[in-house]
Order: sequence, then C-alpha cells, then structure tokens
Amino acid sequence: METVARTTKRLRTTASSEAQLRFLGGAGTVTGSSYLLEIEGAKLLVDCGLFQGSRKLKELNWSPFSFDPRAIDAVLLTHAHIDHVGLLPRLVRQGYAGPIFVTEATCALLNLVLPDSAHLQEQDALYAEKKGYSRHKPALPLYKIADAEATLKLLKPTKFREPVWFPEITATWQPAGHILGSAIIQLQNEKSSIVFSGDLGRFNSEIMKAPSPISEATTLLVESTYGNRIHGTESIEDSLTKELDYVIQRESVMLVPAFAVGRTQQILYVIRKLQDSGRIPNLPIYIDSPMAVDASGIYCKFGDDHNLDINLLMDNNECPLRCPETHFVRAVEESKALNDVRGPAVIISASGMCTGGRILHHLKWRLPHKDNLVVFVGYQAEGTRGRRLLEGADRIRIHGEEVPVKARIVQVPALSAHADQGELLTWLSAFGSAPKQTFITHGEAIGSRGLQGQISKRLGWATHIPGRGEVAAI
Repeated sequence: METVARTTKRLRTTASSEAQLRFLGGAGTVTGSSYLLEIEGAKLLVDCGLFQGSRKLKELNWSPFSFDPRAIDAVLLTHAHIDHVGLLPRLVRQGYAGPIFVTEATCALLNLVLPDSAHLQEQDALYAEKKGYSRHKPALPLYKIADAEATLKLLKPTKFREPVWFPEITATWQPAGHILGSAIIQLQNEKSSIVFSGDLGRFNSEIMKAPSPISEATTLLVESTYGNRIHGTESIEDSLTKELDYVIQRESVMLVPAFAVGRTQQILYVIRKLQDSGRIPNLPIYIDSPMAVDASGIYCKFGDDHNLDINLLMDNNECPLRCPETHFVRAVEESKALNDVRGPAVIISASGMCTGGRILHHLKWRLPHKDNLVVFVGYQAEGTRGRRLLEGADRIRIHGEEVPVKARIVQVPALSAHADQGELLTWLSAFGSAPKQTFITHGEAIGSRGLQGQISKRLGWATHIPGRGEVAAI
C-alpha cells in the first residue's frame, strides 16, 4: 500500500475552545486500550483494543461504544497487538468509515491479525454452539471476517518520523521498540504536544531497537504494564535453558502460550542461539499458529525496524528466527496431530494469555500430565486463564470443561517485550521537563501505583491514574 499523503483533508470546520481526552480502555487494566481525543474540532481515536481477561472485562467488547463511530474523524494506532486493535472490525461494523493511520509494518501485520482474530471469533462461536456453553442462542461472533476485510480497506500506512498533517494538528509516529511497527504517537499544535507512549519495548533487546527518546510534551500518557516490577538480572538464555533442560530430562513437552506477533519470533531467536552455541541439543519446535508463520516473514520486509540481518533472515538454513527442526503448523488437522507428539519437544501457540485459539486445545491435552511444562513469556492480565494458572489454580475451565492442572507452570520475565519499571523511568528521564499532565495508563492498579510512586520519588512529577470512562481537559 502507498504511504498516506502528508496532508489530510479538513476534518471539521468548527474548533472547540478546549481539548479533552476520554479514557475508554487501557485504564485500570492492561487490555482494551482506547483513547478519544477531541482537539481543534476533530475527534481522533487512538487505538481500539479488545478487552481480555475476566468475564466482566470481556463483556465490555459487546457493549455499545460510548460515542458515535460515524462521528470519529480518524483512528491512529500504536501497534498491531489485539489489545490495541482488536475492536476495529466492530467499530467499522457499527459505521466507522474514515481513515485508520498506522505505520507501514503495522499495516502489514494487521492484514494478518484482523482476519485471524475474526476467524477465531467465528470458530469459537461455532465451537461454543456445538458444545452448548454459550450464553447466546445461537452463539454469535463479536465480528466476522467480512468486517475485518472492510477494516483493512481503511488503513493508511505512514512512515516513522514523517508527520501527517490534520488541520491545526500534526501526528508523528516514533519507534517504540515493542514489536514490528510499534510506535509512540505525538500530536502537536501551536499550544500543546500530546504523547501516547503505546507499549514501550526493552532497552537491551537483540531483536528490536530501543524505544525512541521523547524530549517534551504538555500531556503524556505512559503505559505501566510492569510499572511495579524489574524483570531481573538472569539472562534470557539462562532462563530458557533451565526450562528446556527440564523437558529434555523428562522427555516431555514444553507448551508456550505466545503472541503470534513479536513473542513467538523472540523465542525462536533465543532457542536457535542456544542450539548454535551447543547449550541445548536440536529438538523439534512446533509453531502452531498460521499467523505466527506469516508474521515471521514480515521481518524480512522491514529491516529498519529491528536489529536482525536481512540477509540471514532470507536464508532458510541461517535464519535466526528458524531452528533446524522448526515445524510450521497451519491446518487444523495438523494441529490436532500434535496431541501425539512425544518429548522432548516445544509447542508454541497463541493466544499469549490463553484467552482463545489453538492454545486452549493444547492446554486441555497437556495440563493433566505432571512432566509437561507450561512457560509464560508475557504479561497475564487479571482474570485470564494464564493469570489463574500462574496463581496456582489446580483446575482450569476450558470450553466448558474442568481440566486438572498437574503440569509445571512457570513464567520467564526476561522474555517480556515490555519495558520494566527501570526502563520506563529511563525513557521518562529523556524529557527535558515535566509534562503539565502525566497520565499513567495500561496497567493494573499495582503496576500503575508502583510507577506513580517511582516517578514522584525520582523525577518529582505529579501524575494521575485515570479510570475507564474518565474525561480530562488538556
């Protein structure tokens, strides 16, 4: 797709006297990120994410939008993870027909993510209808593949650091280092500079570049996923070697719930590095996610977004995102056949929080066996199956059935693609002075409060943790 024109058409003719920001999601939780900005007479929606986790949160996905989708002038996206983009097809289904501005890599990823999400919605509805555990009669998908396809037609890709002009406002996307295409969004006019951090990546990643420093803002929204935590000093290689040794010794299976975009590629990179160095033997790695298979190929197209060697990425034998015995699983029947796999082996499948998808079928099969291992490599939101497993649940409900948990459950924080508390403070320290307003978002209460305390202590800034639905004048 061609890069969007640098100047957009006039959005509205009547400017409001006061800009305001409405926190629709990503407030008090790490899911459902969405913020409505009304400024200079325009209504701009930043992100439109799916709520994941508890039943109460997931029910929000079915609620009517608190605004008229047809009244929104433009949507601006930070990155392609489902908790930031997963409600877009529903927005379009309910009348939105305007532009959706994204980075070029995010555009490429959304062509995978949104149809895949819609397919899962439809498949989950069919399965729920078959098993009789849906509250809807008949079971309904949140949206359909046709809605995802309609959404893709609205995408307007833009390059990093090249501004898009709206009347009286410029919008610029700066690399955030979280996944391919992930961005910090800056909105500026003559009076103010509004910065949305999106999800910030790590400063020491071998794959992604570090988050871009931002020097000023009058209003700042900063994520706080790990606002109360430090990922620790143990290296990624040491952490993963320890867990791989566990399944090698027991000839069992390591099951890794992982986001298809970003985390899957990172795990493959680390395993390949360990195998090349001789720290672990070659063992079969099954990537049971059609989207993850396609997402890995996109790294070849966007070399400026990451630190990997493009020439190696294009070599099947030398590609750092492919192990010697990597098996990419696409068909449903191939996925079912993984039930017969004996260890030692690794199965990587989405979703990363165990909220849906093929990972649920693998959990049903592998959790009851004590020698198996489930390794979590990303944040597990409150109310998700992943969170309950990490908290020690001895039984977990999947597809209406109670599944006993006898497998070993661990988390490897070193593999997180989110900045921890120290890295968030490092990024904030690049600001030359305190923003007039700093909102701490995209975090559960403990994470947001932890970051708030450290910002006050180390930087001396006043901050606010907004609630969902809150409106702030800016």
